[in-house]
Amino acid sequence: MKSIKFGEAVSILLIMLVILGTAVIKFGLSPQIPVLFVIALIMLWAKLQGASWDDLHKGIQDGIGTAIIPIFIFILIGALIAVWIKAGIIPSIMVIGFKIISARWFVPSTFLVCSLVGVSIGSGFTTISTIGLALFAVGHAMGINPALIAGSIISGAVFGDKMSPLSDSTNLASAIAGSDLFAHIKNMMWSTIPSFIVSFILFWIIGQSGSGMNSSKIVHTTQALMSNFSISWWALLPITLLFICAWRHVPAIPTLFINIIVTVIMIFIQDPHTSLKSLTNLISEGFVAHTNDASVNALLSRGGITSMMGTVSLIIVTLSLGGILMQFNVIQSAMDPLVKHLKTPGSLILTTILSGIGVNLFVGEQYLSVILPGRAFKGAFKDMKLSPLALSRVLEDGGSVINYLIPWGVAGMFVASTLDVPVLHFLPFAFFSLFSPVFSVISGFTGIGLKRAKN
Repeated sequence: MKSIKFGEAVSILLIMLVILGTAVIKFGLSPQIPVLFVIALIMLWAKLQGASWDDLHKGIQDGIGTAIIPIFIFILIGALIAVWIKAGIIPSIMVIGFKIISARWFVPSTFLVCSLVGVSIGSGFTTISTIGLALFAVGHAMGINPALIAGSIISGAVFGDKMSPLSDSTNLASAIAGSDLFAHIKNMMWSTIPSFIVSFILFWIIGQSGSGMNSSKIVHTTQALMSNFSISWWALLPITLLFICAWRHVPAIPTLFINIIVTVIMIFIQDPHTSLKSLTNLISEGFVAHTNDASVNALLSRGGITSMMGTVSLIIVTLSLGGILMQFNVIQSAMDPLVKHLKTPGSLILTTILSGIGVNLFVGEQYLSVILPGRAFKGAFKDMKLSPLALSRVLEDGGSVINYLIPWGVAGMFVASTLDVPVLHFLPFAFFSLFSPVFSVISGFTGIGLKRAKN
């Protein structure tokens, strides 16, 4: 197959973006089908260029191969959500939350709690699907705008994921740039702390609208929870285990397995007559709430392995698309000419940020939004005598944190399905993800916090 030219690569990417944006945003279609349609078009184009089926298959295999672990983690998260609800963990957090959290300060408090949990366990997805889901249910019952609650949860989880040494995306950015992990985390504070402060102030101001909560609704919800679930402080045991595993640097998969097993034991202690069949149905199909409160039923009928299949299928098709684009150097060919025209650190950082955002828009996968710009601009950062720490920070600010804002992105789709809030609804309130690239670009043009290479 002949090499692809810049104009052709840009045309392919723009056509992809128009198809995906129109299908998902204008017509509200599920992302999987438009992505499959785009894959079919690119395969047709590749065959017309003389590509073999083996080349196409290799691109798909290489693309999917990078996400086997995340796919398995998503399956475990689906199981964890179901058993956490059944065992009363999430309902208990809701009841405790009603008692100790004021509605007036609920939104900024949620942001802070999710930030702390995210840093501790190093997983934005786990934070959102556990503590985040419970806090979402509390805020929803208080009558607070669901999109605003989701924005505060996502902002906190993304901050925690970004600043944790246990985070996959943080380790990936550090490895791609060739920087020390803990030096990378320290250097990210130049853009992360301002984004955190601005986000907290905005949540503090906007969250004031939650002061007029419906107390009768809270009482009714609490009664429904206490009548249908086992509510106790013992329900905090699995949450404590998450922190212990994080402290002991236990990876995500064994951490989730341990938590699921302990929670299943709690279920059997609460109800020794639980059958193996009902338990397997719970883990597979999710929990279905049957209370006298319709809103509680809607909030707590969640989880199960099957609930994650939409996200898993999206990961597979988006990474297949990304693998094909990498196989035929489409994104690389669009990026490479840009590097030659970058003369200042500010322009280089802005272009790298926009490239990360572009990969998120075109492919919808957060790992590729770090890997592709990292490979494309690593030499340019070196030539401009910038430290690898400068590159690794930019890769996070324009890559992994943005994926939560893309309707067809893996992270965005995961949050939308977990919290049942569309991406375009919570996007304006995901302040931390919105401001991280802004402060990173400001750092590039002003030189504040910009690390230079040592001579």
